Amino acid sequence: MKSVSLHAIAEYVGGTVEGFDGDANQLLIKGVNTLDCAGAEEISFLANKRYSGAVAETAAAVVLMSADDANHIQRCVIRVQDPYLAFAQIQRLFHPELQSSGNRHDSAVIHATANLADDVDVGANAVIGEQVSIGEGCRIGAGCIIGDRVTIGKGCLLHAKAVVAHDCVLGNEVYLQSGAVIGSDGFGYAWSGQKHLKIPQVGRVILEDDVEIGANTCIDRGAIGDTVIGRGVKLDNQIQVAHNVRIGAYSVMASQVGISGSTVIGKGCQFGGQAGLAGHLNVGDGVKLAAKSGVISDLEAGGTYAGVPAMPHRMWLKVSALTMKLPEIWKALRER
Repeated sequence: MKSVSLHAIAEYVGGTVEGFDGDANQLLIKGVNTLDCAGAEEISFLANKRYSGAVAETAAAVVLMSADDANHIQRCVIRVQDPYLAFAQIQRLFHPELQSSGNRHDSAVIHATANLADDVDVGANAVIGEQVSIGEGCRIGAGCIIGDRVTIGKGCLLHAKAVVAHDCVLGNEVYLQSGAVIGSDGFGYAWSGQKHLKIPQVGRVILEDDVEIGANTCIDRGAIGDTVIGRGVKLDNQIQVAHNVRIGAYSVMASQVGISGSTVIGKGCQFGGQAGLAGHLNVGDGVKLAAKSGVISDLEAGGTYAGVPAMPHRMWLKVSALTMKLPEIWKALRER
């Protein structure tokens, strides 16, 4: 089991050790845990003030805390600017990414024209098509399917049974969780009078660097042109992104968001779970969208929205309060 000194951890996160009288180089930490579960050789963190009461009770050797919170605590702490960020950094220290080493299972099917860097790992029953290019440090999990002419950058991780359809492009350090489908056909049909005529979907999906796609999330290829997911975007599980959608850099979306075709989403947006967006809309940079919101018109940059149809959050609070009073109001009106 890996052990790291208290001093080294504090240096690693740019923090300051307080409330410890011994030699910080001698106190060894073996892992990270929650306040209520941490043991005497573990570090914990206070990222949410609602758990402040647990700090005095925790058995953790040390607690990561912000400067303001640490001032009121009489115990060993590491004072940091952002405890949650420091927790993430330390968790990565104790649980580093596995490195690829060129292991390729005998059952994997790799086309003779595919170009894989020497250290790429390929799991059991994976299928890699014609003229595929996969960069250094990638790991392709068991049962993955990579279609013809796909390009995958460096340091990517495809978990088991992820699918990347033909001609799609993945940048560097892209992660696909199990069951993710990149490049499925968009939902495009024309009514002939007798049947729905399928429109060939001939665009691609482009995932830029540092994108992560959650389990069973589907991103449709463009009908004409590309579906583009910008740098640093993080999509949760079971999200649907339709054809020709564009999502700006560093946006994040929680589970079961649905985005209809040709909608353009700005940079740094945050969408709550089960939010739904109609097609051909423009959502500005930095928009925050509450869970279960329904968007039917463009949203201005920097706003916070909620409700169905989505409206400014303050307005939604007022509407919600009035909705609860409707039976009372109706009764009063009937009695007039």
